Amino acid sequence: MKAPFIPLNAPYSDTQRAWLTGFFAGMHSHMLHSAGSVNQANARILHILYGSQTGNSESLANDAAASAKSHGLQPVVKSMDEVEIEQLVKMDYLLIVTSTYGEGAMPDNAEMLWEAASSDDAPRLENLKYSILALGDTSYDLFCQAGIDWDNRLEALGAQRIFDRVDCDVDFETAAEQWISEVIPLMAEGAETVAIIDTDTHNAKSTYNRKNPFSAKLTVNRILTALDSSKETRHYEISIAGSELSYEAGDALCVIPTNCPDLVAEILKVLGCSGQEDEPVNGKLTPFSEALRTQFEIKLPSKELLEEIANRSGDQELNNLLSSGDKDKLNDYLWGRDTLDLLLQFPDVEFSAAEFLRLLKPLQHRAYSISSSGKRYPDSVHLTVASVRYDAHGRQHKGVCSTYLADLAHADTDVRIFFTPNNNFRVPSDDSLPMIMVGPGTGIAPFRAFLQEREIRNASGKNWLFFGDRNAASDFIYRDEIEAMQASGLLSRLDLAFSRDQAEKIYVQDRMLENGAELFAWLEQGGYFFVCGDAYRMAKDVDQTLHDVICIHGNKSVTEAIDYVNQLKKDKRYVRDVY
Repeated sequence: MKAPFIPLNAPYSDTQRAWLTGFFAGMHSHMLHSAGSVNQANARILHILYGSQTGNSESLANDAAASAKSHGLQPVVKSMDEVEIEQLVKMDYLLIVTSTYGEGAMPDNAEMLWEAASSDDAPRLENLKYSILALGDTSYDLFCQAGIDWDNRLEALGAQRIFDRVDCDVDFETAAEQWISEVIPLMAEGAETVAIIDTDTHNAKSTYNRKNPFSAKLTVNRILTALDSSKETRHYEISIAGSELSYEAGDALCVIPTNCPDLVAEILKVLGCSGQEDEPVNGKLTPFSEALRTQFEIKLPSKELLEEIANRSGDQELNNLLSSGDKDKLNDYLWGRDTLDLLLQFPDVEFSAAEFLRLLKPLQHRAYSISSSGKRYPDSVHLTVASVRYDAHGRQHKGVCSTYLADLAHADTDVRIFFTPNNNFRVPSDDSLPMIMVGPGTGIAPFRAFLQEREIRNASGKNWLFFGDRNAASDFIYRDEIEAMQASGLLSRLDLAFSRDQAEKIYVQDRMLENGAELFAWLEQGGYFFVCGDAYRMAKDVDQTLHDVICIHGNKSVTEAIDYVNQLKKDKRYVRDVY
């Protein structure tokens, strides 16, 4: 439907023409939106569910929704924790976009739906047509396992796979775009073509992303831990002035690092290469040394490189570890080792520059929880990062991005960044509700942002922080800020756990248990429970302690406590940002 047009030779003055043009434009817009509303009601509904730990799956689900609208479909995008198993029965068309968390596990927000779908009494889904996009990392043995599990389970329940599952590695963009472009027309096939007017402008995507990062400047690099600390934790501030970028407390900042020049030089020396050899990288001839510094992951050995070294060296121990399938023993062997260690260990194994590059993975960005509120600091973003440095196998090792920021990035360095939204990890929209935050070590990062956010919003809700590290004297990061927040009343409660300040180690979960009665009372008042930090130890222990607190102080059985926690998750009142 074209907008009304007033001919230039129409007998109207400029003022009359301007008024009529505005009137007809408004009327045309109203008619379009009315038609869109009617047509949208008649459009085929496409459900798009995402399981996401860091926000990538959610972003891709919204990309698929945008494409679905352009094909006349009515997309409904939901997190998996917003859907009950009974609702799957009523769906006819479904896309699932899911990442895999840790060693083959479902993301946090997919756990409950998966539990219901994988149970023996799960309903049949014969009317469902579906396809799956799986995100993963080939450096893990169970690559894209969550997507594989969903694919197999839906098929077992009678659903019809309308398009084969696509498994994406860490550089997922191209494969995901291809999946969307091919699966959406199939989902729309046979549906009545309708016009859907998209009036949602709130989810406009940033022009900056992994393929097109913003070149920012590092303005602050300040050490937070004491000189005698066993750790090195730093506070960074990165300017985004003039970028038109914005972020919310709870989002992540992704940094694209470059590799340490010293590590590059050592690898070149072992390979016997000058580094000046031109090699084709992404369709462009690039000096070998520059490719190693800026394009490829040279710290962690890829599976392909490991297997090739084992094959060429004939080393029995390494070959047995790879063929046995014993992941724990292989991980023990690789603990602390990097690519250079393996090259030094097997000096008789030789690679040309081209052979070596073919065995490497692309250098990936690192995502960090943002430690500032965008409302308080609209022109900068703050990070709280522990520098990874350790000695192993006779040499010093460094983390790729943590020491890129600490040692290599300076005021004139272009620090390439982009944001990843984490819409599940947000300060409560109701400013009156209590907020409980568990963040030991650098896990405090998003909670510094949350507290800044609550302060700038004049939120009346109570705030409780559980924080700890090794030693109070050397590792109490942001101490002045935290104590000022406590003195002002912004931080209602502060419980500290410094594990090595006494003979018996004390952790944040111990403080939770000690204060279990009040913690449960805050939950009963509608409190939100947030966790940030180490996924493999701390987060598991905190989760178990939360269940114990609910059992003890809620007078509930183990099953009832599980149900209580599951309800917190469904209400998005128990959310984790763990890594």
